[in-house]
Amino acid sequence: MSDRRTALDLTGMDRRNFLKYSGILGAATAITAGLAACGGGSSPSSSSSGSAVGTAKHPSGTITATAAFQLSSGFDPMSASSAVATAINQHVFEPLVDLDPITRKPFLALAKQEPTASSDGLTWTVKLREAKFSDGTPVTADDVVWSFQRVLDPANKALVAAFVTFIDSVSATDASTVTFTLKTPFPLFTQRIAVIKIVPKAQTATAALSKAFDSNPVGSGPFKVDSASATTGVVMSNNSLYNGSRPALVTQIVMNTTPDDNARLNDLVGGQSQAIEAVPYLDVSTVSSKFQVDKRQAFNLMFLMFNCSAPPFDDKRVRQALFYAIDTDKVIKTALSGYGTAATCYLDEANSAYQKAATVYGYDPAKAKSLLAAAGAQNLSFELVTTNTAFIANSAPVVLDSWKQIGVNATLNTKPSSAVYGELVPSDSFRVLAASGDPSVFGPDADLLLRWYYYNSTWAQTRARWTDAASTRARSLIDQGAQQKGSAQAKTWKQVFDLVADEVPLYPLYHTKTITGSDPSKLTNFHGAATTGLYFLGVGRKG
Repeated sequence: MSDRRTALDLTGMDRRNFLKYSGILGAATAITAGLAACGGGSSPSSSSSGSAVGTAKHPSGTITATAAFQLSSGFDPMSASSAVATAINQHVFEPLVDLDPITRKPFLALAKQEPTASSDGLTWTVKLREAKFSDGTPVTADDVVWSFQRVLDPANKALVAAFVTFIDSVSATDASTVTFTLKTPFPLFTQRIAVIKIVPKAQTATAALSKAFDSNPVGSGPFKVDSASATTGVVMSNNSLYNGSRPALVTQIVMNTTPDDNARLNDLVGGQSQAIEAVPYLDVSTVSSKFQVDKRQAFNLMFLMFNCSAPPFDDKRVRQALFYAIDTDKVIKTALSGYGTAATCYLDEANSAYQKAATVYGYDPAKAKSLLAAAGAQNLSFELVTTNTAFIANSAPVVLDSWKQIGVNATLNTKPSSAVYGELVPSDSFRVLAASGDPSVFGPDADLLLRWYYYNSTWAQTRARWTDAASTRARSLIDQGAQQKGSAQAKTWKQVFDLVADEVPLYPLYHTKTITGSDPSKLTNFHGAATTGLYFLGVGRKG
């Protein structure tokens, strides 16, 4: 899932739950014996956190919102990673079990009932509800099998493939039953399959069809895409064929997009938008006096990524030095008005799996100079590539000034994510990138978050060129932790946290808070997410 936009760019990428919540009841079903035998995990609820099943027979009104990122990838859920696309896909596609974008709790989507596991945890069975895609064709078990197979096929280089490496095979037992065979037990199976959105096989069976589908997606979710623009945004309308637990409450959603802080703020204050992403940090107090402002601790991070194959950045001491040289508290105060926390682990401190890393990069210019000298990298000069995400652009000058204090000369090259990941990072001249990312849009567990940057070949191997023994070790530890539970799993994850903190091929400088603004006089049941994106499942329009 990547600059995840205030968060994800997910893409960074660019190229490319339910329990009681805010007075709305979502009955969580009991954990089945099979699920418990396989290591537990949250049990999916079949109801929505936003509205009861069947309450939206007559959707009405239009919601207009403004996202903080521009559309920088297509919509095919196999490869979509831009913050806008992943947020739109939450409204358009359904997995078997989904994760609520606000509560992060699992709920039944295309699955008719909870997935059941064999006693050894190696076979899982899922029954499907009757459903149709927005073009009127039925959702079949074959479509489900195909949706998983195309992600698992290495030739497709699916961005979410690294999240489901535990799956050996998928087959249709009958027209409404799908069976999964696993390579090893995976305790998080029920919630992890949320990363695979189900697509129609007939429209994605070939490369040519998939290319067209990427621009004109068809899903079984409560909304469908009417139009999309890389510069202005996306328009969705309600899917009248949707029969799941989260029916559309409005007829249309207009998602405007802009990285410009002032433009988004003006949209909310001027009434053009009923919700905006990434309220400018300097304006939080003012906006709070008139509108609803949701402040959520996020995994969303600002990271530095290096070309680990190019001298002198192939020496981890150089990479470490650049982290020690940065006055991160000053960056957070200057660029985020304090709405951030200096990284002390790959995970943010609000994550239940957080453990402080053995290496923490406090501000230490003397140590930075010493490391550079030991690596023979005095008089270091390079270009720092950054995305144009507002808080990244605001952070970069402070970072450059910190480096200047230790004799490092870096010039700035700020471009939209599409250019950063499509042209600059792949080039032979690329050395260092500062960008944002938020794979937590796919899920909040440590295994998934680690896989995004350190297992997914797109990031670790292709972009960071991190292919040495340490990279191999990280992948091995991630696989080991995936099969474990409890303290054993936590111990393995700690080894990964320590390893990546020491190697820093790609590592967070800080984690942000997401600040979402909305007009409660115009929306019902809207809440800001702790991830990148604006979400309107179960949200209605007033006035």
